[in-house]
Amino acid sequence: MQDILNTTVLGVFFGTIGTTIGGLIGCFIKNHSNKFLSFILSFAAGLMMAVVCFDLIPEALSISKLSETLIGILIGIVVMIFCDVIVDKKFKTKKYNEDVKSNLLKTGIIVSIGLAIHNVPEGLAIGSGFDASVSLGFSLALAICLHDIPEGISMAIPMKSGGMKIYKIMTYVILSGLATGAGALIGAIIGKVSEEIIAICLSFAAGAMLYIVSGELIPESNKLYKGRISALGNMIGFIIGIFVTVVAV
Repeated sequence: MQDILNTTVLGVFFGTIGTTIGGLIGCFIKNHSNKFLSFILSFAAGLMMAVVCFDLIPEALSISKLSETLIGILIGIVVMIFCDVIVDKKFKTKKYNEDVKSNLLKTGIIVSIGLAIHNVPEGLAIGSGFDASVSLGFSLALAICLHDIPEGISMAIPMKSGGMKIYKIMTYVILSGLATGAGALIGAIIGKVSEEIIAICLSFAAGAMLYIVSGELIPESNKLYKGRISALGNMIGFIIGIFVTVVAV
């Protein structure tokens, strides 16, 4: 029981510290020009795409069938479309104007939902990692903590630019990080988690992030600024994402 508690606490700590640091950085960055916002959103898109391509999908395929992985991806996409529609209706109900601010706020909320979903299998990885060995668990937790920092930034900046108050932004950011702790708890309780469950979680998260990149981050980035900065941000994010997902672990 004590081992389960320790693993859960470590999952919560490492899951929230990275996103919280990133969220604080995003809240206190003063330069919020459209060019800068475009770069940040496209950077986040590149980072997420690298996680999908080099972490989530390969890991799911290595422990499961192609058909199960594809089903998980499709479910993740459908769930994020549903979340997108719900958020859209909330905006219309509150009579937000269809301007840059409301679009950015909506993007930030969708990103936070998607990253919370993505953080659950990360927590499973931490929980099952500690079950295998303490050193593996800590290395996974540290790698996840590092790559959560830019994710926190990618949540906070659109929300702040959309007019959300800092305490609300940080609430979203911290709640997103807490999902890692929930995943760690599940991983610790189950012990040797079923490979099918892990594969479905990973592919589900991949589908959710794929929708966020294609349906929210890249389109919004291109709306904000038409120059090359969005392409550069995307490529830089992708390269850093490769480092985080492959080298850091």
